[in-house]
Amino acid sequence: MLVADLGADGHLTEVAKRFDIVRLGQRVDEHGSISRESFERARAVLAEYAGIITTASAERVRMCTTWISRRASNNDEFRTLVQETLGCAPEGITSDEEARLAFAGATSGLPQASYLVADIGGGSTQLALGTAGVVDRSVSVGLGCVRLTERHLRSDPPASGELAAVQEEITALADQALAELPDLSGTRLLGVSEAVGTVAALALPGRRLHHARMTYDQVDYVTERVLGMSFAQRQALPGIHTGMADVLPVSALGVRTVMQCSRAKEMIISDHDILHGIAYSLS
Repeated sequence: MLVADLGADGHLTEVAKRFDIVRLGQRVDEHGSISRESFERARAVLAEYAGIITTASAERVRMCTTWISRRASNNDEFRTLVQETLGCAPEGITSDEEARLAFAGATSGLPQASYLVADIGGGSTQLALGTAGVVDRSVSVGLGCVRLTERHLRSDPPASGELAAVQEEITALADQALAELPDLSGTRLLGVSEAVGTVAALALPGRRLHHARMTYDQVDYVTERVLGMSFAQRQALPGIHTGMADVLPVSALGVRTVMQCSRAKEMIISDHDILHGIAYSLS
């Protein structure tokens, strides 16, 4: 959640920002619907958000749902929950709109150039290619850290066969997405999402991550390191959100594979993401 002031000059000033892992999409691929546990986690977090919004006296509120609204059979029930708890109806956005908003947020404050924004989420990955804040092409694939972890990783630490299977699917999905985009020569790769930020925190310990650059070699080192760790070892890593420990292997594989398949030698990290894009859309 992001609460921000938008100045007359178009500059966004953060008032409050929260990151909470609700796992709304947990087991949705398996069951086709949002679980009761996920509903209750969402209800608790949304109630806290409602309090923050009221305290901040926010004039405009926009809540967007992404892939879950396109997959879950009980999405209407979730919409009712949001309306009752938050006081506004959630807006189910398309994958193209999701990519556009992530691109607008991620590239804000950066020099005008050609960027490929990779938003690696829990249920899908959006790749958006554009220049000067305008998306020229975007593509969405099912490269989601949560859904691929649920599909492939059963052992702790992950077994070699499980890692090989998830790597094969990640590579196929990344290749599929990038095949739909034009030549990326001269394009800068920009990474957003908690998955990217978690990998960056391990690759660049102690560094300010916003607009920092991490190299492919740094990502490769982190990936090989975490693949052999148990869940408890990953949880103990400094600077890692506890809710990301279980999906860290797939997060690292996803970041590394996107870099590899796009032939990017480095990735620029952005703390500005789809939330900032949504905020700009309210201007």
